[in-house]
Amino acid sequence: MGQTHVLSGGVAWLAAAPLLSREELLGSHALSLSSSQLIAGAVVAAGAGLLPDIDHPSGRIANTLGPLTKTLCRWVSRLSGGHRHATHSLLFAVAMGILMGLLAEHLRYGWWAALFVLVGFGLRGLGLDFKGHDVWSGLKDCLTAGIAVYLMRDLDMGFAGYAVTIGALAHLLGDCLTPRGCPLLWPVNWRMETVLVPRTNGTVERKVVVPVLFCAAVILTTGTMVGDDPFLWFGRIPTG
Repeated sequence: MGQTHVLSGGVAWLAAAPLLSREELLGSHALSLSSSQLIAGAVVAAGAGLLPDIDHPSGRIANTLGPLTKTLCRWVSRLSGGHRHATHSLLFAVAMGILMGLLAEHLRYGWWAALFVLVGFGLRGLGLDFKGHDVWSGLKDCLTAGIAVYLMRDLDMGFAGYAVTIGALAHLLGDCLTPRGCPLLWPVNWRMETVLVPRTNGTVERKVVVPVLFCAAVILTTGTMVGDDPFLWFGRIPTG
């Protein structure tokens, strides 16, 4: 579900962004975001869309940075109880948002390192690799992630915590629609499971879910880049 998680993370951020600026909803925590910040947030949320799978030692993101991420995923899997346990909970999504928000605001170089990894996760999840050439694919991902960090180096990243939490929540929602679901209220032993996608990486996901998310990402990103609120477009559709 790599592509699904990455796309859903970015789409969820762009869709939620108008709500994040509403003072009546968030009070002093409301955000005023520029187009650059919205796009940067989409990149962060897309990477965070794979973050819960850090508990999967043989998953796609375990191969992002070679032995480093393989070892990290293996230890997280052991500590969290295996795949789709602690890291697939609301507690994890919120905790990661708080942690990344603190890094972005108070530990500049720590945030750059985290951002590098998140972008790497997103690229790996999209699967835009050189087939059969893992080394070249890894170098390409590292170069792209480095460029992303450089471009965002002077950007006010006060929104980072929101983006990470939203991306992770999008992942949880997606997994809840598949068999096994997610233990959203972990450590409570209860799983949310409403099966609409009968098999991960199956026909429904590849032929329906991914294309729909891709179209949504294109529409929302285009609206953001031209400085428009995509949600206002619906009010402009002629009704006769």
